[in-house]
Amino acid sequence: MTNQMLSKVEGNVLILEREFKAPRELVFQAFTQAEHLKHWWGPRGWTLPVCHLDFRVGGVWHYCMKCEDKNLGDFYGMESWGKGVYREIVEPEKIVYVDYFSDAEGNVADNMPATDVTLTFIETDSGTKIINRAEYASAEGLKQVMDMGMLEGITETWNRLVEHLESIQKNG
Repeated sequence: MTNQMLSKVEGNVLILEREFKAPRELVFQAFTQAEHLKHWWGPRGWTLPVCHLDFRVGGVWHYCMKCEDKNLGDFYGMESWGKGVYREIVEPEKIVYVDYFSDAEGNVADNMPATDVTLTFIETDSGTKIINRAEYASAEGLKQVMDMGMLEGITETWNRLVEHLESIQKNG
């Protein structure tokens, strides 16, 4: 059992895998309920002051990550808006959605690549393995977000998810 995230790039697709020591239903809820997401979504030092979640096929998740950590220099005070549109939901096994960069009104940022995301939740002997398959329209689009530090951001985000799941199970 490793706490490490595995990542591989195949052309325009980024595949991430990580195992979490928590039941599949709980891990699934952590990705689908605003009360959970507010505790862990985003890199360390960032909060989720806005999290509007309509978790159903065709529903929209509109959120804002804000950097609250003065130690992060130029990022301090920055806001990053995102919008997900759910395409398929198989509870508690799979979530398919399109992830966009957006503004505060939910308008999609045309200059940034959209991502087709498939999250798969697999029960294991010691918890739940998540496979996150992110497909971009082009390898250039994937490179654009990788160059922005997306992989580091996801690693920190999933580290925060580990801590959130531990605290729920300890205090639950």
